[in-house]
Amino acid sequence: MEVLLRTKCLQRLAVPGSVRALHKESSTATPQNFSSYESMKQNFKLDIPEYFNFAKDVLDHWTNMEKTGKKPSNPAFWWINGNGEEVRWSFEELGFLSRKLANVLTEACALRRGDGVILILPRIPEWWLANVACLRTGTVLIPGTTQLTQKDILYRLQSSKAKCIITTEALAPAVDAIASKCENLHAKLIVSQKSREGWGNLKEMMKHASDNHTCVKTKHNELMTIYFTSGTTGSPKMTAHTHCSFGLGLSINGRFWLDLTPSDVMWNTSDTGWAKSAWSSVFSPWIQGACVFAHYLPRFEPTSILQTLSKFPITVFCSAPTAYRMLVQHDMTSYKFKSLKHCLSAGEPMNPEVAEQWRKGTGLDIYEGYGQTETVLICGNFKGMKIKPGSMGKPSPAFNVKILDINGNVLPPGQEGDIGIQVLPERPFGLFSHYVDNPSKTASTLRGNFYITGDKGYMDEDGYFWFVARSDDIILSSGYRIGPFEVESALIEHPSVAESAVVSSPDPIRGEVVKAFIVLNPDYKSLDPEQLKKEIQEHVQRTTAPYKYPRKIEFIQELPKTVSGKIKRNELRKKEWKTI
Repeated sequence: MEVLLRTKCLQRLAVPGSVRALHKESSTATPQNFSSYESMKQNFKLDIPEYFNFAKDVLDHWTNMEKTGKKPSNPAFWWINGNGEEVRWSFEELGFLSRKLANVLTEACALRRGDGVILILPRIPEWWLANVACLRTGTVLIPGTTQLTQKDILYRLQSSKAKCIITTEALAPAVDAIASKCENLHAKLIVSQKSREGWGNLKEMMKHASDNHTCVKTKHNELMTIYFTSGTTGSPKMTAHTHCSFGLGLSINGRFWLDLTPSDVMWNTSDTGWAKSAWSSVFSPWIQGACVFAHYLPRFEPTSILQTLSKFPITVFCSAPTAYRMLVQHDMTSYKFKSLKHCLSAGEPMNPEVAEQWRKGTGLDIYEGYGQTETVLICGNFKGMKIKPGSMGKPSPAFNVKILDINGNVLPPGQEGDIGIQVLPERPFGLFSHYVDNPSKTASTLRGNFYITGDKGYMDEDGYFWFVARSDDIILSSGYRIGPFEVESALIEHPSVAESAVVSSPDPIRGEVVKAFIVLNPDYKSLDPEQLKKEIQEHVQRTTAPYKYPRKIEFIQELPKTVSGKIKRNELRKKEWKTI
């Protein structure tokens, strides 16, 4: 297959059967056809069928479209590893290979519908095949990052009662060390060129497996996947999603936020253990018939990212704000992004300064989106909408989003409160079903008629939503409520700051004050620390409200983070309050 070049943007093709009528208006409409954001919201409709399976109803549909010549010649999947190796699959090839793996799961591993499959693989093609194979067999996919420790894997195997694990030879010893403590685990598959005692070799087993497999008929509300959240307190929760909530719900992301067509090549850099990979590396692009681009990239290397964006015909790029911060620190003038047309960010708020630097380097805006492991896109900046730097945008068509007080009352514009999604009298389809084996935690997310996200924010007069902080990250100092994000945004603008995390710290007079933990850029590590602290404090006082400046600063080598890359502010806060 020759290297693809972007062709003229095609109108969207209607997806099959139950997904065909995604909207009241023409199924070939694009987001740009809407005259306004309000029109998009008003015209949105998604009919939920009794039975739905993404592999059969979406992926196999695109296979048929390929055969009849009604789909652009983009591959379904395009993988590179940076060493010259490439894998490109059409939807037909994706179907062929995933059916073989489905037979491995059901025949060789004796898995049945509803059995859990823990998948811990890096960005290699088998990760995508396993995703689709689990859909075809009705087994429950449980992804995890390759950064998981032996203790992490044990917790996940025991909590989920998974019957199968698929991983690499790097993690196989950790699994073997704890397998005897996991009574439900009876199948272990390894992705490797070598054999290992007690493990099935996935590559070899697929060679001998039949490609004749009939996809199970799953109900829309049947359990499809479980994601362990990377919460900063307590043990990770098991967030359950159904074939509807992700399989159908993520059509919102693909159609409206990612703005994808079958002609697009979509690259999302998320770790395979993060729900954002389901968002933008599986369901959202494929429901739109777009090509999923993937780079093995074991470590985030800004130069490799920029070279890839310049060399390959990637049209849509999505990454975390931390990644963009690293990218704009490089000289971007030597790169030409000829195909790139749409850039997005999620996972944490984007610093306006970083967005501006990216715009100068590429000529493109960054469209922020806001969501959680428990949801699809909650709010977003959509094509054709005015972008307010730092805002998470407006609510997605799927949700009625409000700012609430402690009693569940809706607050007016300008007032800070909890971000909530209306779930009564009718629960929206893009929301998780429950926390597995944790009914009290599931119940705790409800306040009146709303699901409480656990994030603080406010809505302005124009209906744009603004993130303030996680509910437990708010700093109260001398009567002022201070969210860490605004302080961190000011800090990142100082040339000495590579990364920062802001938390509360005890103070005998003010109760608590702002403290910043800062990772310095290399060129500043040899400077006088006390003088540098003073300069940074003065910079923040000039950049944001003076009362928000960090009265305490500590330089550290690295920030504590969860396995999905989020800063663990609570760990730093506990250290300050001596509660570790």
